[in-house]
Amino acid sequence: MTANPEVPSASTVGAGPLSGVRVLDLSRMLAGPYCGSLLADLGAEVIKIEVPGHGDDARHIGPFRNGESIYFDILNRRKQSVTMNLKDADARRLLLRLAGRSQVLLENFRPGVTEHLGIDYAAVSAASPGIVYASISGYGQSGPMSLFPAYDLIVQAASGLMSVTGHPDGPPTKVGESIGDITAGVFAALGIVTALLEATRTGRGSHLDVSMLESLLALEVTVQSQYDVSGVAPSRVGNRHPVSTPFGVYRAADGQVILAAANDTLFARVAELIERPEMAADPRYATDALRTEHEAEVRGAIEAWTSGRTVAEVVDAAERRGVPTSPILDYGQAVASEQVAARHALVHFDHPIAGAVDYIGQPVRFSSHSPIEPVPSPPLGADTDSVLTELLAVPAEELAALHARGAL
Repeated sequence: MTANPEVPSASTVGAGPLSGVRVLDLSRMLAGPYCGSLLADLGAEVIKIEVPGHGDDARHIGPFRNGESIYFDILNRRKQSVTMNLKDADARRLLLRLAGRSQVLLENFRPGVTEHLGIDYAAVSAASPGIVYASISGYGQSGPMSLFPAYDLIVQAASGLMSVTGHPDGPPTKVGESIGDITAGVFAALGIVTALLEATRTGRGSHLDVSMLESLLALEVTVQSQYDVSGVAPSRVGNRHPVSTPFGVYRAADGQVILAAANDTLFARVAELIERPEMAADPRYATDALRTEHEAEVRGAIEAWTSGRTVAEVVDAAERRGVPTSPILDYGQAVASEQVAARHALVHFDHPIAGAVDYIGQPVRFSSHSPIEPVPSPPLGADTDSVLTELLAVPAEELAALHARGAL
């Protein structure tokens, strides 16, 4: 990059759109490490900074295979591990020197912690003026809730997402994945790449403030549109779309099936599918909004037909008529599908302890680059000496002294 000319060679990081970008990843658990894994999949050299002896807390979270956390392994593929006690002044000085040879620093400490340690944006940018410094936190770096601790479940509740998830007669329900962490990680990756592009043009770095709360709020586009119009917070509607009909889960003879029609043309196809073609001309169902007003009637007509057929039969008939449809698959069925196989989306690396670890690779395909070869996650501190020796030329005797007193 313009402001940080000392970048790793492509031979170090492998081919990829982000080849030549070095990332210091001080994050732990999920949001930050997920962001770092996306950048690593795109060719960035990601150096993970961990606490000596313990490492990222995710190393101690299951499920485990042969004592190795598969959760950690997936989130930290293609990274190097350097252990530093950032409460030690010499370790902090080494970190700032590494920042001087890097383009990105990623952290997800609670706001105020990096300033207390002396590794906040002001300190790091002084060592590396062009650096992109990305901070992920629950509520952002400012505001009355900024210092509150936040896990994904807490932010799902605080964002209103849980209030619209679940059935009308049931309790608010969390999404089945840690969507707040994952979404913040994706937005952080987008922000980092955008800021890197700006840095090539201006030579200036920037501090990115990524909030899990705002990341989830940004996902709630349909909810926001409903609230803007009515002034009333939407409630749970179960497994159907809140403003489009038919668009949901319908009962079949041996399970449930998805049918989705968000326009008049598709509704006409649904009417033909369920052998009720006259419904397409019925004024009660003339528009998407009217169909939603009469959702119970539309559902009754559809399920009168689907309930007498298997899921497979409904899906086959709907596909032949061009009606969007799907069975409801579990995760094992989803990753074993012909589509996933055809796209080579499920990849794996061979870990020396855990064995073969499967994960979903970088989902964005680049015509200019082939997918980068998978590399397993690193053992704790495996790259400490090599990184500090190769990048900073720290003498062996100094490394030994730092190790001896627990700074590394």
